[in-house]
Amino acid sequence: MTFSTRPEIQGTFGVVTSTHWIASAVGMKLLETGGTAADAAAAMGFTLHVVEPHLNGPLGDMPALVRSAGDTAPHVICGQGVAPAGASIAHYRSEGLDRIPGSGLLATVVPGAFDAWMLMLRDHGRLRLRDILEPAIFYARHGHPILSRVAATIEGLSDFFRNEWPTSYETWLPRGRAPAAGVLFRNPALADTWERLLLEAEAAKGREAQIEAARRAFYQGFVAEAIDGWMRQACVLDASGTAHKGVMTGEDMAGWQASYESPLSVDYEGWTVWKAGMWSQGPTLLQSLRTLEGSGIAEMDSRGADFVHMVTEAMKLSFADREAYYGDPDHSDIPTDTLLSREYAEERRALLGAEASLTQRPGRIDGFDRQVDAAVARAKASEEALGGGVGAGEPTMAHLSEKRGDTVHIDVIDRWGNSVSATPSGGWLQSSPVVPGLGMPLNSRAQMFWLDEGLPTSLAPGRRPRTTLSPSMAEEPDGTRHAFGTPGGDQQDQWQLMLFLRFVHSAMNLQEAIDAPLFNTSHFQGSFDPRAVRPGHLMVEPNFGEAVIADLRARGHAVEVAEPWTIGRLTAACRTSDGLLKAAATPRLMQAYAIGR
Repeated sequence: MTFSTRPEIQGTFGVVTSTHWIASAVGMKLLETGGTAADAAAAMGFTLHVVEPHLNGPLGDMPALVRSAGDTAPHVICGQGVAPAGASIAHYRSEGLDRIPGSGLLATVVPGAFDAWMLMLRDHGRLRLRDILEPAIFYARHGHPILSRVAATIEGLSDFFRNEWPTSYETWLPRGRAPAAGVLFRNPALADTWERLLLEAEAAKGREAQIEAARRAFYQGFVAEAIDGWMRQACVLDASGTAHKGVMTGEDMAGWQASYESPLSVDYEGWTVWKAGMWSQGPTLLQSLRTLEGSGIAEMDSRGADFVHMVTEAMKLSFADREAYYGDPDHSDIPTDTLLSREYAEERRALLGAEASLTQRPGRIDGFDRQVDAAVARAKASEEALGGGVGAGEPTMAHLSEKRGDTVHIDVIDRWGNSVSATPSGGWLQSSPVVPGLGMPLNSRAQMFWLDEGLPTSLAPGRRPRTTLSPSMAEEPDGTRHAFGTPGGDQQDQWQLMLFLRFVHSAMNLQEAIDAPLFNTSHFQGSFDPRAVRPGHLMVEPNFGEAVIADLRARGHAVEVAEPWTIGRLTAACRTSDGLLKAAATPRLMQAYAIGR
């Protein structure tokens, strides 16, 4: 028996879905005015910077999968910025650090989101840059009803902002008061930034020229100059408990651009699934699918204990490999072909047992023993790690502090069959002080790096951090095309794996598959400060039922039962081979919405 909280949206003109209803409405408006999926997604992204500032910002990161109607596969747009030239292990160690703080200026890499949106617009959009930015300017200038979670985050940090991050205090507590949930909240400095950027961009002739002018204004012009000038003199308290100066400069920004890459993919039960490269956590989903092939997962009830146990154990193996092997392939030798091979998966599948595993078990690939040993040692040292400071880390939804950041997600398919799946993040209001005059804070993605030499995730200038951000696309044997994703840090590919398996093996529609109960594990090395490890941990929603939960505990899982309807923020869209469009969004937290006609 299936259950659905709301209808699966269907139509033929276009569908949009995101983690906030205002952004979804903005995206649909752009489609209605003749825009493509890229136009709609970009306008949604800039709107989400305004209405969910605790989850993403313009100085954050943004990987996306973009597929044109005639393409046989999507392209990856890499909006993951790199470590600055001054970000060396020696420098961070000289600052008395053995781990990169989860907040503050040393946690910053080159902002990637803005240029990724501009690259997408230039090559896949139709509308003017003004059309894209005007909704965000409107909500920043005239206000939006602030979410209760945003208000709670600001309230919880009000004393800290007042005492340590005065630019954030001015932005998020206007007139010295934290905003109440539901009141109109404005960010006039952000609106001023976008209006100045448009003024400079529109001095150029033609749509593409204006987009290129906007890129220069951001990365070489007044935005970069404001960041550079402030970073050279600012010294602020961060999650380490000590004040530090940052190392990023305007030269770092001027020397970086978003880029295209080919995705990684696997086939599963006749489907093809695409993810970003080894600098993301996306390959964990691909590895998990390989491991689950031939495991009997197709015959399991996706609400039953067998399914939860088998998927959890497969994910533990994939995420152990993530810690040992993943990183920026431009800077490290990564055995990608081996990790995604069926031969390797067969070895890993043999480790799936009847009991919950309680240790970290990365696979052994010839020539990589040092990395594997280091990953196991780090995990052991991090077991049950607690702590972290202001702005540290990214939560698993409502289960952790309101002071932690998260992410947003966007899926769009237009009338022509073009599609976008994008996962903007970083630049949270709680991760870094607002840059004076810009109305936006920097990102904290550098906390993904380790301060140990010789690893694919070692801090190094010009290297991408191994991000958690992970949009998805897939195609069914009959040609139906899917775009889906979720916020959630280390949980993103866990929840997406469950969603995908329900697409393949159940009769559920998009909404039913999203509404079905979810789970996740924190058994493996966490990506965010304090990089915690919780052996055997398994969080489940209570609607799995008492019998399933008891069964999982009997298998040795350290089960944590979440509050009802609090795990996952999945959204999804698809286009069938005959042109029918569908979309869905999670009811959890009561703010994500799908729209279409």
